[in-house]
Amino acid sequence: MRGRDENPGLVFVSYETLLRQLIEPVIKEMYMFEVEEWLHSRIGLNFRSGLGRMQQAVDLLGNPEKSYPIIHVTGTNGKGSTIAFMRELFMGHDKKVATFTSPHIVSINDRICINGQPIADADFIRLANKVKEMEKTLLQTHDQLSFFELLTLIAFLYFREQAVDLLLLEVGIGGLLDTTNVVTGEIAVITSIGLDHQETLGDSIAAIAEQKAGIFKAGKKAVIAKLPSEARLVCQKKAESLAVDLYQAGQDFSMLNGDFSSSLANLSQLKIGLEGAYQQENAALALQTFLLFMREGKEAVDEQVVRQALEKTHWAGRLERIRPQIYLDGAHNLPALTRLVEFTKEKEQEGYRPQILFGALKRKDYQGMLAYLTEKLPQVELKVTGFDYQGSLDETDVTGYDVIPSYREFISSFEERADTQDLLFITGSLYFISEVRGYLLAHEQIN
Repeated sequence: MRGRDENPGLVFVSYETLLRQLIEPVIKEMYMFEVEEWLHSRIGLNFRSGLGRMQQAVDLLGNPEKSYPIIHVTGTNGKGSTIAFMRELFMGHDKKVATFTSPHIVSINDRICINGQPIADADFIRLANKVKEMEKTLLQTHDQLSFFELLTLIAFLYFREQAVDLLLLEVGIGGLLDTTNVVTGEIAVITSIGLDHQETLGDSIAAIAEQKAGIFKAGKKAVIAKLPSEARLVCQKKAESLAVDLYQAGQDFSMLNGDFSSSLANLSQLKIGLEGAYQQENAALALQTFLLFMREGKEAVDEQVVRQALEKTHWAGRLERIRPQIYLDGAHNLPALTRLVEFTKEKEQEGYRPQILFGALKRKDYQGMLAYLTEKLPQVELKVTGFDYQGSLDETDVTGYDVIPSYREFISSFEERADTQDLLFITGSLYFISEVRGYLLAHEQIN
């Protein structure tokens, strides 16, 4: 007779082990909830009140931001996509690549990644507590840290611990007075300049350009996209005053129909993983920046790897094809909407029947955005909806538009009745896009 312990199919665990396996995730979730509550309590607190507090904070933490080279990225739109292209390019060349981006689409951890992998809850909790401890000293001379400052500090610490090869750092708002501008980036990147956050950055293109060019650092390099002439002039003057080597799209490098041209490299017939003609511009910006960085370090560039990296790049919520006939695009301001309109028109010309589902926050210029969509896409059905976020639009805010009570029911109905020529573009606030994305992915799993 075989004894119980002779059965290879049976695995015995102690009561203590079983208990630990059951309890530990619950405890970790509780701690994570506490940390997020603490962070959320600082939203809107001491917002954009100068860099003195942040500078003191990084000094108290031993200046973790000086432990790795940084590519500092700002712009009205296109920051996330440009960083996504660069991340793939550097990872393809065996770099350990840190990214700090905002806002998050799924969880707060997504803002702080290494090689595309978000920071683990345990590391997030531990480093948040370290920052919390440091703040006790900081409070002797300064106000409490803001939500974004706290997150930035957690990121800086994590990347130092993990000994990353470089950090792709996205500006929060503007540049000059942004929390992230305590760093000295090896290369500053400006992806676009348009009217957004006027209440904070100024109400003209030139004023906003002054803020964006505020991330240029003396003796370093800067790469800028094709900008409006007044913005370009501001960047040129700033670069000249700081002895910054300035590389300008359309002048020092370009991308046309997949053909990249630069003094650093010429590559033809490149395939771009992100849809939309404007993504060629973001890819060109990313590629020029990557090539500059690699040249500076006298490192070899593999053309085949470059091609693969650009082709496989993806970025959640930015003209993301989440279903064969559904696109998600966080076009949360007028400059971003112009890009979406261009892409929608392309699809119309190809014989598709696009529809748009729009959700936004009340504090944004949603009336202007809706008017623009109506004017530029008169043949496209436009629906407006609310979502489960404080400050989102509801029926009382919008008149003259077709308001959908439930985006979930609307999407479900669209999928049931759509034929191959129907397309649905879901756009507006990134908070809206995040919520819809979560719903669609969960719905996909259930089905």
